[in-house]
Amino acid sequence: MTYRLLPLALAALLLAPLAHAQKDDHPHRRRAESVPLRADDTPTGLSADDVAGLLAGAGMGLARPAEMNSYPGPMHVLELADDLGLTPEQRTEAERLMHEVKAEARTLGAQIVERERHLDQLFAGGEATPEMVDRISAHIAVANGQLRAAHLRAHVAMRDALTPEQIVTYDRLRGHTE
Repeated sequence: MTYRLLPLALAALLLAPLAHAQKDDHPHRRRAESVPLRADDTPTGLSADDVAGLLAGAGMGLARPAEMNSYPGPMHVLELADDLGLTPEQRTEAERLMHEVKAEARTLGAQIVERERHLDQLFAGGEATPEMVDRISAHIAVANGQLRAAHLRAHVAMRDALTPEQIVTYDRLRGHTE
């Protein structure tokens, strides 16, 4: 349970030095109507590809440590199902894991995008305060950590469902070994 608090603690430590006093009469403070959000509604902290990937539940390289160290991902296992000789039970487990992680990732991705939009709105409206920035940034950091953990857990579970021979074949087919 405490491992889920680690991203929040790290975010708080990293963001604490950034909290500076801000006066309401700051010369750079702008009114909301003078600074519109981007026309495509993509938060400025994310690219359009980032938003699309987050909302689709895509892996986006978040599980690279697993992938590169013989922990296959469910989606790629399904793509290579015939070459891996998956049993019907293994195929069912890979499909379950893929759907489960995508559902969790879509939910977390939508939270990240919404929180990034909230940050944009605060700054566009000239209403950002150090406390608000710290709070929202910490929420984004926690959601990003949860998103990465969801993808990594799927790789761990997928590895448990495969034989050592299938994992070796997977790594070879994915170009991770010679």
